[in-house]
Amino acid sequence: MFTRIIPPLLSLYCAALLSSPPACAQQDALRLTSLEWSPYVTKTLPGDGMTASIVRTAAQTAGLRTEISYFPWSRAVQDGLNSEQFDGYFPAFYLKEREKDCYFSGSLGNSIIGFASLSDTHFDWENLKDLKKYKIGTVHEYANGEVFDAMVRQKQLLVDSAPSDISNLRKLLAKRVDVIVIDKWVYKSLLISDHSLGPEKQNIVFHPKELTQFSMHICFQRNAKGQAKQKAFNAGLEKLQVKKMETQYFQQLQLSASESVWEISKSQAKF
Repeated sequence: MFTRIIPPLLSLYCAALLSSPPACAQQDALRLTSLEWSPYVTKTLPGDGMTASIVRTAAQTAGLRTEISYFPWSRAVQDGLNSEQFDGYFPAFYLKEREKDCYFSGSLGNSIIGFASLSDTHFDWENLKDLKKYKIGTVHEYANGEVFDAMVRQKQLLVDSAPSDISNLRKLLAKRVDVIVIDKWVYKSLLISDHSLGPEKQNIVFHPKELTQFSMHICFQRNAKGQAKQKAFNAGLEKLQVKKMETQYFQQLQLSASESVWEISKSQAKF
């Protein structure tokens, strides 16, 4: 579905390569672990996803080639931090307490967490106490901000846990929950790419007030090798405009999805 967006995205890599002669040598590798988390990191999108594309471009600019190995999240963290085969894992949310475990890269962008609801419910909120009257869909073991998570643990909020974001969107459409917690880019990506949601997905809206946001990073192993890779990578990352790259990447996803729908419509019209 997304093959058409590869050429525009490659222009991002080429710009970085042309401005950085050492990248052509590719004498060393940046070996990272990750999980499938579309559109940030996934084998189904060009460059392994939006955040992975930023990682690849920054690494290329620093003269490194990027190798990504996919695992369930717990193993990605464990192997990324401890295995000699790897240099680190991503995307890691920055938390102060994690600094004792790894060296953080510069920011790869932000995960903006907010609420999605059906437009006809007219959902609105100003503070977390306003959420007590709603049944809220969450994803099992996802962090949604310290205060929100604390209220959930204290049973001050009524939540219904699901195994994935797409499951939550389906529950929302079925009106089994009033509102769901979801990452803004994940929300947009699923509405574009997952046709199983049907035409009713047009009724889903994302509330402008964010719940929280997390800065995303590579968590490099806390040893001499990890520190050296961190410094090299950060030098390349500093030359990039991360927000601009995110916007361009997502625009290409939207364009590709629109072209795919148009091609399917033309094909069906022949019969």
